[in-house]
Formats: sequence, structure tokens, C-alpha cells
Amino acid sequence: MTAIKHFPPPAGIKAPPLSFATRTGDLIFMSGIPGFDEHGSLPESFEAQFSCVVKNINRVLEEAGASTRDLVKLNVLLTRASDVAAMNALYAGAFGPPPYPARTTCVVHALPDPKMLIEIEGVASVGSR
Repeated sequence: MTAIKHFPPPAGIKAPPLSFATRTGDLIFMSGIPGFDEHGSLPESFEAQFSCVVKNINRVLEEAGASTRDLVKLNVLLTRASDVAAMNALYAGAFGPPPYPARTTCVVHALPDPKMLIEIEGVASVGSR
């Protein structure tokens, strides 16, 4: 049986009772990663929240023994359709160069904190290196 390891939220990140990532074998499953900064605050702008999401993803993956190059699938949740173009531009810089992970982007009515503009969840495969 493969051991399962859980990774708690990074320090400073407000989160409900969950693991930010769970690793089983070569697969790492990330919960929805919010755009809180290292002080536990949500920046106001979409671009700043996106940057914080990417930093948080990098921290979670690093602790789990992976990097963004190991990502195979991402689900992006946005609260405003008007942020899709900005997200695509920022995404290319954060998760490129190609090939990019497979991705689904959804515009949702709300996220757990009313100030949250973006959340990203995903799957990494360290066996894909």
C-alpha cells in the first residue's frame, strides 16, 4: 500500500481544516490554493492575488517534493469573467513555457472569502520527470 502524506497550509495562510496537498506515490493532489499573502491578507488587485496564488502553489509543491514543472492538471476558479484575459497572460508566465498543464477555468459566483478573486487547485506527478 502506498503511504499518503498530508501537507498543511503554509504559515500565515488562513484555511479551513484541510491539507493543502496530499501525496500518494508519485501524485500530489492540491486543494484550492487562495491568493493570501505571507501575512494572511488578501491583496485587492487580481494581479496581486494571482501572484500570491502562484507563490503559495510553489511553496506547497516544494514541500511535497515537486515544482510547477510537475503539474499535469489545474482547475482555475475566478469570480469575475473580466479577469480571464489577465489570468491567461499571467498563467503563461507562471506555468510556462509550454507544454502547459491541462486546465479548466470556471467563473464562479463566489469563493469562501468574499474578497477572493481566484483559487487554483491541481494535480502534479513527480513520476513524470
